[in-house]
Amino acid sequence: MTDDLLARHRAVLPSWMSLLYDEPIEIVHAQDRRLTDSTGRTYLDFFAGVLTNAMGYDVPAISDAVRKQLDTGVLHTSTLYLIRSQVELAERIAERSGIPDAKVFFTNSGSEANDTALMLATQYRRSNQVLAMRNSYHGRSFGTVAITGNRGWSASSLSPIKVNYVHGGYRYRSPFRDLPDTAYIDACVADLVELLETATAGDVACLIAEPIQGVGGFSSPPDGLFKAMKEVLDDHGILFVSDEVQTGWGRTGDHYWGIQAHDVVPDMMTFAKGLGNGLAVGGVVARGDVMDCFQAESFSTFGGNPVSMQGALAVLDYIDEHDLQANCKARGDQLMRGLRAANSPVVGEVRGKGLMIGVELIEPGTTTPNTAAAKQMLEETKKRGLLIGKGGLHKNVLRIGPPMTLTEAEAAEGLQILLDSLAALS
Repeated sequence: MTDDLLARHRAVLPSWMSLLYDEPIEIVHAQDRRLTDSTGRTYLDFFAGVLTNAMGYDVPAISDAVRKQLDTGVLHTSTLYLIRSQVELAERIAERSGIPDAKVFFTNSGSEANDTALMLATQYRRSNQVLAMRNSYHGRSFGTVAITGNRGWSASSLSPIKVNYVHGGYRYRSPFRDLPDTAYIDACVADLVELLETATAGDVACLIAEPIQGVGGFSSPPDGLFKAMKEVLDDHGILFVSDEVQTGWGRTGDHYWGIQAHDVVPDMMTFAKGLGNGLAVGGVVARGDVMDCFQAESFSTFGGNPVSMQGALAVLDYIDEHDLQANCKARGDQLMRGLRAANSPVVGEVRGKGLMIGVELIEPGTTTPNTAAAKQMLEETKKRGLLIGKGGLHKNVLRIGPPMTLTEAEAAEGLQILLDSLAALS
């Protein structure tokens, strides 16, 4: 990126819209899992546009589906008209969701999807009370900022809903961290019960949770936590919403949806990111009675548009035809084995599932967050030709989420760069 473009960016775009790297880069070309910047430098991509370019770049099957729709001249009609590809995609998602009598509403982003889920839950339950997880992130909109349990991403304390936060999603710094899995789950569920009894009026609308916290640093509880929590929720009639914006479509390796690791079917799931492979698409899949609870008319201008729907259908076909869920499992195991074997003194934990890996960096010999090391790691990996992300409550966690099409050779290449960069930390 030239200094001129960076200066122009800073002059006309918000200061809170952050850029990665001391010298931000402009991406001008992409192919497979490689990105090329405006200086001609090529990088292996281990962040996939924040896990959005899930199939990689310039995938013919997806590009051809989009071009075929463009050739019809119909880029947009709105949901006031029948859209065949929208119906077909909704049918496939409803079937794969496992939710009884499922219906689907399409949006343009994960923020909008989660906003819709909040509106459905509060309308269905006739309550403005919502439970969310500590260290969570659910979007940038007014409603989703209100349920984000991470101070660094909470732009406002104003909220259309009353929110209480539950323990459990981020185990590494939890007060229950040293407990065995079963005892950890019991402690978090006990916290949920106490919260319902002491901090709410009882008629809570929903609990919304990410199976693996994305912006929170790819952290997750032991499998089974959300099944145990849903038993409590069901006793109170409270809905459970699984935010699958980053965990859906097989990325976690073991399951198609992240929540399936907990052996539970939610009342609603939200999705976005990887479904469009760069096209703007998100949505909610919910129990039919919940989806139909609105007492007013509504529609979506751009949600479910024909171009995004055709692209998303091609993405789902590509995932199934190339068994990308299994690839995520194999490549994720390969990367995590290598990172753990390094035994780096600045690595407090390597965690995740499939191609959703978090590396928590610490001051050696402590659990103190090492934010400076995370920032330096981004520069070191970039210098060696690898792009990664970072996040976490203290911005000290490396976020590794390559395209789901990552090859064994590319995983080995990226792993070596990560190891070399860890060794170079000052």
